[in-house]
Amino acid sequence: MTRAPTTRGGGRRPPLLAHRRVTAPRTHPARWVLFLHGFLGAGRNWASIARGLVRERPDWGAVLVDLRLHGDSAGFDPPHTVAASAADVNALTLHLASGENVIVGHSFGGKVALAAARSAGTGMRQVWVLDSTPESGRTAAGADRLLALLSRLPSRFEDRRAAVSLIEAEGFSPVIAGWAATNLVPRDGAYVWRLDLPSLDLMLADFYREDLWPVVENPPDRVQLIFVRARHGSIMSVETAERVGRLEADGERVRLVELDGGHWLNMSNPAGVLQLLAHELPR
Repeated sequence: MTRAPTTRGGGRRPPLLAHRRVTAPRTHPARWVLFLHGFLGAGRNWASIARGLVRERPDWGAVLVDLRLHGDSAGFDPPHTVAASAADVNALTLHLASGENVIVGHSFGGKVALAAARSAGTGMRQVWVLDSTPESGRTAAGADRLLALLSRLPSRFEDRRAAVSLIEAEGFSPVIAGWAATNLVPRDGAYVWRLDLPSLDLMLADFYREDLWPVVENPPDRVQLIFVRARHGSIMSVETAERVGRLEADGERVRLVELDGGHWLNMSNPAGVLQLLAHELPR
């Protein structure tokens, strides 16, 4: 696979989201799938699925995106909202200058993907919402509880294992604890958080406030919305799934797919996610 360097803008222009392109060898695709991670994640969370996808569908390239305040995407001005995050993603699609694009968003990234569809360019073909929800209100993912815990933890650690142990002690699974600790970076002989916790708290509150049912009920022209609900521990309620299903039955450009696995589908069922994407991407 080939990977372009992480890219950001500079000067007086708004910064560009940090991102990495993944393509099959000796290909130069004009169509891109943008992967948007969940809250406190980073684009690299979807690297293995992106590599598998371009093997299966070399006519498409993949873009691993770090959303604002996540990964290497620093330097973004307030307000830190779902709408601002969506505007960042749409600016990146313009930068890619692709003929067609698809956005795949998981959890927090799924709602950002839906918001991006509100003002998407003519090249957008599909928006995938992987175990997320268009409705307002808190979800069962526990992001607010984890964020509150991180704000109470020490700012420096000798190694990541110490942070993992403290997070596990508060009842989080080893998987979640290890994933959260990837936000520790080495600095001056220790590991420190690279997270702007107060700004992330504002962003999460906006995620809970944002209602994107209008996008789902009236999708943009030529854009298909595909919701993928995890069969175990989904943050999409049964009522929401039924409402999406009724839209599909009424012939709207909306689909609902259930997939084996838990909320973290990229970890619990990467093969299933890959197979679904490879089969359903536009030909």
